[in-house]
This record gives sequence, structure tokens and C-alpha cells, in this order.
Amino acid sequence: MKQSQGYAPVNGLRMYYEIEGTGEPLVFIPPAFGFAGQHSLPALRERHAIITVDLQGHGRTADIPNRPLAIEQHAEDVVALLKHLGISKTDFVGESYGGNTAAMIAVRHPEVVRRVATYSATFSAPPSTLDPVTTQYSRPPTAESRNIRFQRESYERVAPDPSSWPKIYDKLARMQWLGFSKAELASIKAPVLIIQGDHDFVRLEHSVEILKQIPRAELAVIPSASHFALSSEPDRVVPIIEHFLEKSDQQLPLATAERGYHPGETR
Repeated sequence: MKQSQGYAPVNGLRMYYEIEGTGEPLVFIPPAFGFAGQHSLPALRERHAIITVDLQGHGRTADIPNRPLAIEQHAEDVVALLKHLGISKTDFVGESYGGNTAAMIAVRHPEVVRRVATYSATFSAPPSTLDPVTTQYSRPPTAESRNIRFQRESYERVAPDPSSWPKIYDKLARMQWLGFSKAELASIKAPVLIIQGDHDFVRLEHSVEILKQIPRAELAVIPSASHFALSSEPDRVVPIIEHFLEKSDQQLPLATAERGYHPGETR
């Protein structure tokens, strides 16, 4: 396995990235507060050179204080990193916030996208995208709340300035995510795999609706799984992603009630 890391001059950032594995490139965009090296995807790195990025203010990439955090800007930063690395086309896997970013790249820069797999992404603005049962708080959260302790402690281990945690937490909390228009979703040319847990922060109805709006979309629901299953139980999620990335574009048509099932003719 090959492994490398570095910083790239990207749109005013010193953007940190790591590359592990061999084969065709695959960009992994972590969730909010996530960063390269926090989790590993060994099943994917057997066939892919996985490029994991630290977005603005995340992990080892320092924030730009006067530049807001925005999915749109993250997408531009990732595309600029690909240009820096000499990668013209690649697969994308994005988790949560990172999935929003991967979808944004598919909308704005279709020329660089082969396939996109998202876990727990949202494609339109909250709160209608979120499940009120799994996203409610008994009291307003803060940068020091227990529910965010894992992310806080992880950030403090690698950030250029660990004391910046309250600032980056508040900055991300203020971020406005407006989502995509129906026309933007309909314009996505790449195959898209939408994955979520059945006890996710994301409403299942939201993912089902988006499935209908992206022309080449597929949906997978992980049973007894939360918003964090890609991190906590990757062995349940990664094989689905791997199958999606590796399968041929030429497949037998799906069976319908009228068409019926015929071995070697439908599936």
C-alpha cells in the first residue's frame, strides 16, 4: 500500500490531504469536524488511491477567519486540490456534510466526477430534511457539550491551533445550507448512491424524494444504524459502496411486474 500526505495551496488555504492505497483515485470527504486519518476504509484502498481531504477549518487545515464555511466553497476547494494533484476525473465518497460537498461537485463540476456515494447527506435545507426524533436536544448544545466530545477531542489532537475549537464549532453552527434546486438535482449526470441509516439524523422520506429527482440515483438503507454507521460500522456500509463503484455500467434491466423476472434477461 502506498501512503503520502501533504499541504496544497488551494484558494487561500494550506489544504491538508492524505493518500493511501493503490489503483484508481477516490476522494473521501469527511463529515463536519472530520479529517484525514480519523477513520480508515481498508476495503476500498485495496483498489483505490483514496485521497482524504481536510476541509477549511477542519483537522490540519487552518481556518480563514474572515471566510465563511460553505458547502459551495468546500466544493471549489476540493476541485482545486484535484487540479493541483493532476487528477482529471475520480469517484467521490462523502459522509454527511462531506456528502453534501460531493453532491455539490457533481452539480458544479460534472467533468471531474465518475460516481458519487453519499452517507447521511442532505440535499435540501433543514429542518424538513431532519428527523425530529433523532435530532432533538433537551437543552441547546454548545462547543463543550458531551454529544460533540469525540469531535472536539479529535480536533484538539491535530488542529494547528487546538484552542480554536469553540470558534470553529460556532462558525459551523452558523453555516447556512440551502440545498439544491430540483433543476440542479436533475442535471446530475453521474450515478449517485444515497445511503443512510434507518435511525439517521436524516429523514428517510427525504432520501426517497431525492432518489426520484436525480436521474441515475440509487438508495440503500442500513438497518439498525445511526448517522455515524460509516464510522462506527464500516463493514456494514463499505461493501455497498464498493459494489456501487465497481459494478459495470452495462447491467441487465430491472424486473417490473409487467416485464417479469427472466434469468439472464432481467434482474
